Amino acid sequence: MRWTIKAKPEENQIKALANELNVDDLVAQLLLQRGITTYEEAKKFFRPQLSDLHDPFLMKDMDVAVERIEDAISKNENILIFGDYDVDGTTAVALVSSYLLSYYPNVATYIPDRYNEGYGVSYQGIDFAEDNGFSLIIALDCGVKAIEKISYAKEKNIDFIICDHHRPGKNLPEAVAVLDPKRDDCDYPYDELCGCGVGFKLIQALASKRGETIEDLIPYLDLVATAIGADIVPMTGENRALAYHGLEVINSNPRIGFRAIINQIKKTKLTITDVVFIIAPRINAAGRMKHGQHAVNLLTETDYEQAVEFAAQIAKFNYDRRELDREITQEALLQIEANNEKEGFTSVVYKDTWHKGVIGIVASRLTETYYRPTLVFTKSGDKLAASARSVKGFDVYNALQGCADCIEQFGGHKYAAGLTLMESQYETFKKQFEKVVSESIDPNLLTPEISIDAQIELRDITPKLMRIINQFAPFGPGNMTPIFMAEKLRDTGYAKGVGEDGKHLKLSVTQNGSTPIGAIGFNLGGKLGLVKNGKSFDTVFSLVENEWQGNVSLQLKLRDVR
Repeated sequence: MRWTIKAKPEENQIKALANELNVDDLVAQLLLQRGITTYEEAKKFFRPQLSDLHDPFLMKDMDVAVERIEDAISKNENILIFGDYDVDGTTAVALVSSYLLSYYPNVATYIPDRYNEGYGVSYQGIDFAEDNGFSLIIALDCGVKAIEKISYAKEKNIDFIICDHHRPGKNLPEAVAVLDPKRDDCDYPYDELCGCGVGFKLIQALASKRGETIEDLIPYLDLVATAIGADIVPMTGENRALAYHGLEVINSNPRIGFRAIINQIKKTKLTITDVVFIIAPRINAAGRMKHGQHAVNLLTETDYEQAVEFAAQIAKFNYDRRELDREITQEALLQIEANNEKEGFTSVVYKDTWHKGVIGIVASRLTETYYRPTLVFTKSGDKLAASARSVKGFDVYNALQGCADCIEQFGGHKYAAGLTLMESQYETFKKQFEKVVSESIDPNLLTPEISIDAQIELRDITPKLMRIINQFAPFGPGNMTPIFMAEKLRDTGYAKGVGEDGKHLKLSVTQNGSTPIGAIGFNLGGKLGLVKNGKSFDTVFSLVENEWQGNVSLQLKLRDVR
């Protein structure tokens, strides 16, 4: 890994903030690196308030959206809540539908089938709306590029309200309202909301017209926090406040569907990391393995016994997903080896039988192995579909734009995208993608970077520091877990490989005679030789609390050793 130490703020800035907040210089430095320079900003950071959320009507088209929904309700129209099949989409559908159903009965939900309909607004979904008498569709986490499909709906006298957070194209669809903070003509103060976050702003606007306050919407925040964590949007501004309070709901009074999942995993207090790695994969597994509607059913269920059944079903989908993920990743790695494609700037693999629901996860696994922009293709009807993943600092969405002449359609973000193309274009695309990436990527980006907040001494590590770092949570892009570096450490003689084939590294370290502290390095078993027999080494780590038989001790979670 490339070790990069973040620029240290000016010493006088550190001292001034440390004095103002009555904290150590190290804590002041960590805050300054997160853009926090005053007492007021620190207060908002450590205690995010829902009262600080922006007025939803600052979002372009919000007034029109609210007016159209109120009009639909007054005329007794049927409203269809439509959303993507991933975590962001299904939580958004659960959020908006359960809010509307709390006071209006003519509301139903629709999640497109990943395999028959593909991503986003679908012709089948619009036909379903027409056949069942829906005159208004609210699309969540999708729709901002669905120009032809929205026109198709318009011909059938079906109106659309779009709540999206993806980058719009040159033209917007002819919807009644397009709520998307990434619109060029939208002055909303925070443009990093996820799809469920945009859905939340819509219900916040509807609630304000009904005389409700933000307090009335707190029960919906478990859904929003889950989407924020799963969609890997920045953990800053409004997202931080929504995730912070949403986690409190998850841990104190979660909706019944979440309670059924949490009881399966037997964990008492969940962090955002638990939400991302335990809850989100289960919700996602429904759309990957069966149908996203299963996730919506779980998240909107109000009967606990029924929710337990749904949660058991979803746990099974997740188990099957993990098995497939392992199998396909192995096949993809063998394909790269067999084709002598270990070198180069990209990984592009294809097999017609790979399960479309897990190719995104497989692309992430391959990126972890070879650390370069990666695409995994499978057969989808008469076309090929792919999931793309990138490396830190490289915009894969822009790279795909450079291959647009080979692609049928694509969409996504800087680091993750999806596309379809004709099978006859596959080899041409593969060569072109390699060419575009090789000509535009900084070769340094092909070595994983670990960004270090500060170099510290082991004696700086105290329970008080840990308590304050815990208050930096929830963590995510823009507010990652603090990463430290320490030099000239020695193992006290306990270093060993643990786990299957000794793939993890366990040791106890000291520095210049300091009190020993335990350390664990997951997947760092191969570094055992660097730390044994009293050798001096440097390491990069985060701080964690290790609980064992009722005792809690501080531990270094090693990220790399040299």
